[in-house]
Amino acid sequence: MLNDALPNRYIEICIATQTLDLIENNTVINSYPVSTAKNGAGERMGSECTPRGWHKIRAKIGDKQPLNSVFVGRRATGEIYAPELSQEFPERDWILTRILWLGGMQSGVNRYGQVDSAWRYIYIHGCPDHLMQGKPESHGCIRMENADILHLFDQINVGELVYIHQAEQPLLASNIA
Repeated sequence: MLNDALPNRYIEICIATQTLDLIENNTVINSYPVSTAKNGAGERMGSECTPRGWHKIRAKIGDKQPLNSVFVGRRATGEIYAPELSQEFPERDWILTRILWLGGMQSGVNRYGQVDSAWRYIYIHGCPDHLMQGKPESHGCIRMENADILHLFDQINVGELVYIHQAEQPLLASNIA
């Protein structure tokens, strides 16, 4: 898959530290706080867990939409998130500003069948900033503050790689195969 060598550029998400790092040439060029799943790590359909392993950016959604734009079913609704809108729709899982849709790359781990990240609709996306409390609280996706997802979105391309892991551990070539 990756021939036991790290790519020159990738995103690394650590569930233990609730961080997302954009890495280029073995150097962290940007680091952001995130919120992963309140149910922990896991790959099964319906688990509401954050899937681990290698993924790629399958699609970038929301280019040129305003900050705090609301998305439902990967489509902008024309709404802009505000506390009043939150009160009107208290049951919504807010997906805001931009979406980076992930597709798993490891057959049987996060791709195909009951563990397919793309068909689980796992995203990196913006959320109401007040929900970013430094702890896992999502339904499986990776939540970011809106200014952060906007910044990240503009730096990456479809097809770039994302590695999600649970423990505080350095990414080693031996974990890749």
